[in-house]
Amino acid sequence: MTRIAIALGLTCILLAATGAHARDAGAPIRLGWVEGDVAGFTPIRDPNGGAQIGMVEYHQRRRGELLEASRIARFDDGSSDQDDAVARVGEVLEAVEGRSIIKDRGGRVVVDLRIDVARGRLGGFYEDGGERHEVNEQVDLGTGTYWGPLIFLVVKNFAANAENGRLAFRTVVPTPRPRVLTMELVRDGASTLDRPGGAVAIERYALRPTVAWIVDPFVHAIVPRTRFLLEPGSPPAFARYDGPRNFGGQEIRLE
Repeated sequence: MTRIAIALGLTCILLAATGAHARDAGAPIRLGWVEGDVAGFTPIRDPNGGAQIGMVEYHQRRRGELLEASRIARFDDGSSDQDDAVARVGEVLEAVEGRSIIKDRGGRVVVDLRIDVARGRLGGFYEDGGERHEVNEQVDLGTGTYWGPLIFLVVKNFAANAENGRLAFRTVVPTPRPRVLTMELVRDGASTLDRPGGAVAIERYALRPTVAWIVDPFVHAIVPRTRFLLEPGSPPAFARYDGPRNFGGQEIRLE
């Protein structure tokens, strides 16, 4: 079992004992910025920012009120992670559908998850311990469910949606079994980041699962740390990501 799966299992036990419930975070976030067409590449580095171990290819295309985004992380060892998302954009960001695909070092698909927000359905399959499991689940998602490239849009629009320095939203995570979680984005202070030509001011944001105040500290101590660094601006600019690539727990850095 992965650290995330262990944390979730222990959390369920504690919730049964305490009777605590997570707040519904399925409402869509407000968009403070206009989204359009974007494409580019970002190097993937080891956790210390040293050796390059892969490359992220990103494409975002807007057609009317629909935004299509695709992010593919290709690693030097032959493995890859791909997240696709379709969302409706306007005053708010409403998720429509998407897909997550994970391939091992041999290029073999080990997770293929289809997310249908409108119908509240997860489909596809995942492998765990070499055993294949089919997925066909009816789940409560809501248009405020975000995954893959949509999560950065949540980070980007933090100021327009946060309450008391926090912003909760729903997500779907392959662990490798797909799980619907409530995540909490928390502003974690300001500092500077060294860049060629001089240091730049940045704001730090931590992303972590949230269940209930009585068990959150325990969960946060187990799950991998995920942190976004943004340079303030109109709109803010992505400066760095530190965190796991997927349920396998491999830590990476994007700059």
